[in-house]
This record gives sequence, C-alpha cells and structure tokens, in this order.
Amino acid sequence: MQKPNYPHPILAREGWPHIAIVLVVALVATILFGAWSLIFWLAAVFVIQFFRDPPRHVPQPPDAVLAPADGRIVSVETTHDPYAKREAVKISVFMNVFNVHSNRIPVDGRITHLEYFPGKFVNADLDKASLENERNALVIDTASGERVTCVQVAGLVARRILCYVQPGDAVARGQRYGFIRFGSRVDVYLPPGSVPRVAIGDKVSATSTILADLPRAYAGAAAATAQA
Repeated sequence: MQKPNYPHPILAREGWPHIAIVLVVALVATILFGAWSLIFWLAAVFVIQFFRDPPRHVPQPPDAVLAPADGRIVSVETTHDPYAKREAVKISVFMNVFNVHSNRIPVDGRITHLEYFPGKFVNADLDKASLENERNALVIDTASGERVTCVQVAGLVARRILCYVQPGDAVARGQRYGFIRFGSRVDVYLPPGSVPRVAIGDKVSATSTILADLPRAYAGAAAATAQA
C-alpha cells in the first residue's frame, strides 16, 4: 500500500472557520449558562466530526478505480454519461452528514474537461439528484486511453461544492481534489465493459475501497487466469 501526499492535518482546512466559531460559541455559552451549555458542545462535536479528513492508503492495482468519497453505494447501472457523451457504467456514492466529505481522485490521468452546473438541492440519495442538483463534473483521461467522469453532487443540506483542480491538471489516485459541505453524493461514470466490485448498499471508504476494474485491467486479469 502506498500513502498519498496529504497536504492537510486530520481536520479539513475547509472546516477551520466553522470549528473556531462553534468552539467560541460553546465557551461563551459555558461562561453564561454553565451546564445548560451542553447543547452547544454537542454542536461543536458534530461540526468537528463532520470536517475530519484522515489520510488514506492507495491500493496497488494501477488500473483499479478507487472510491472518490466515503459513504454508501446507491447506484450501480449502465446509463448515459452526459458529460463525456457516451454510454457508461455509473456507480454512485451517497454521503450522509456523518461521513468524511473530502473528495478524492479515482484514477491516475489528466483532466480534460471541467464543468459546473447550478441546480436544485433535492435529497442526494435520489437518482434524479444526479441530473437536477447543483453539481461539478470532471472528465479524466487515463494514460491507457480510458475516460472516467467524476461528478460532485450537492444534496438536500449541502450548499457548497469546492473543487481545487482545473482542465489540464495531471491528477493521481487518492489525490484530494475537493469537498462538499453537509450531505451529498459523488457519481463515477466508467467506460463500457468496466467491472464493478461493489453493489448497492455497500459502504465504501474514499481511496481505500476499489469501486471497479477498468476494461483493460479486467481483460488482462482474465487472460492471465485463462493461461494459468
């Protein structure tokens, strides 16, 4: 296992102002209200846990598609990729407010297209959120010629999608590239023939969990098995 470069401490930098505010409020409430300030400390604990952002180890298989977020699998299907304009295998990860909300790059490659879409804020657990909600889409071309689309989708409570990469950037699996505040989902569109390793209902961890094998990787593994 390889450990990616991690530019932030255990608490995401996006949360520092929020954490500082709730801690100050909790301290002031303690001074003013004593034991009645417990509700403010519970709120502080919630905010701190929401913005936790632990480093993750990267699995070795170079053609494996890694989970871009922590959460639960809510979709594994063949559908149309509206961003890369092709048929694709789509895998969606839903993040509730107790999941880590730091987003990670699923494959090594280069960003060829990035587009932001304003939209609604319906429950991100619903399929229609993929095309109706506020979202930010990355199209990544791998060195082997495969194309992978990764889409940050805002949810019912989420009101801010943050993305730190641009078209032309070279990116690596496990690289931290964005953050979505307070409940959301990430959709991954893979080339036809990709083989999912997860099913609906599975819980996944960003970077650590392999979502699928790209067609090239699966074909190579099948050939090796046949020769053996």
